[in-house]
Amino acid sequence: MRKIAFLRSVGIRRADPYVRQAVRGLAAEGIESGLFHTSGTAGDEDFPGYRQRLDRAVTPRELADAVAAWGAEAAVSISLPCENAVRDAAAKAFLDAAGIPTVMTPLAATMLLVDKWETKQLCRQAGLPVPDGFRVDSDLLAGRGLPVPGYRDALRVQAERIGYPLLSKPVWDSTSMGIRTLRSPADLDAYLAGGPESVSAVVEQVVEGDLCSVDVVGRPGSYEVLPLCWTGRAGAEPVFTFADLRWCGPREEADAAFREVARTLVDFCGNLGVHGSVNFDMIYTGGRFVILEVNPRIGGATTLSCAASGTNTFTSLARMARGLPLTGGTARRAGWAVEFLTGDGIAPAVAAELRRRVRVVTVHELVIDGASRGDIAVITLAEGEEERTVKALTELHGTTGFPAPEVMGKISSLLNR
Repeated sequence: MRKIAFLRSVGIRRADPYVRQAVRGLAAEGIESGLFHTSGTAGDEDFPGYRQRLDRAVTPRELADAVAAWGAEAAVSISLPCENAVRDAAAKAFLDAAGIPTVMTPLAATMLLVDKWETKQLCRQAGLPVPDGFRVDSDLLAGRGLPVPGYRDALRVQAERIGYPLLSKPVWDSTSMGIRTLRSPADLDAYLAGGPESVSAVVEQVVEGDLCSVDVVGRPGSYEVLPLCWTGRAGAEPVFTFADLRWCGPREEADAAFREVARTLVDFCGNLGVHGSVNFDMIYTGGRFVILEVNPRIGGATTLSCAASGTNTFTSLARMARGLPLTGGTARRAGWAVEFLTGDGIAPAVAAELRRRVRVVTVHELVIDGASRGDIAVITLAEGEEERTVKALTELHGTTGFPAPEVMGKISSLLNR
């Protein structure tokens, strides 16, 4: 094999430095990598290979044609969020038909997983706990199609059965966008009166607990489960995905409880025909894991899980593209990885000082839907280095004010527990 194409929809630095490592590893074996991306800029320092920027509105057929015109012999989807996974899954159908095997979950399964209501049913069938809820159809609310005079009252009955507060989530969305809290029947009535612009949604019970995420990478018969990543708290109020400290590290009770869940997730992926990477968002509460959604793509915490385990998801996906075997089972966590927003940005001198004091995986700008959220950093440390790392960051904070006091407090609490 001489050429592998990577399909990407967001800035490449969100996958820093693991895409770069995977591409350089391929180059060492005489394989050229090509990046076909629809957002952000990429230079040699980001992706040391062929690069082609495509319009954000590129169709799956146009994407497949661009990859084929470059001469790719295989392709790998590393796009996110979910609407771009659908694009790549459709492109996969065209590429596979053209003799260019593409590492991406097939379109039929992808379409099920991006639909939160369909995902809920699949999880229930697999024996995975999910929040109780019901589907709200925007066509019926807006009077499009079949008139159902009792529809709103049917939804009110469902809501009373579950109990308030409730969360409304668009059937199609991700990265915690579009979530709305319904605290009372009056809130539900206002929501149901939203008008023809309303979107179909899942309304479900509020489950409070610790948010966590896990990636499963592979194909039927061989899946690797990466370490759990902890991403914040879940409750009645929706929160920005990156608002809290995000980390991967030891948590004995939860790690033990997850072992059986991991086996169920592998069976879930195999039965659905997952081919590539899939991401499970969950809440850990009362000693059990409740599934919130399943994303048919790499996860937003993939860099964390790679950093904490010493694995490289993008290398694994490239091996799949080459038809090479994967190491199945559960990836062993080798230490800690901690991710935090740095505010508006981090000065180069401060970033250099941070790298001098601790092991930095990446510091880059976080861009979501074209808007900058400031810089985000990922650091890593071995177990046993917690005290030294807190001391180093405390000293850095004392001389530069970085990390911010709130972030510094959270890191200290996490590593000193």
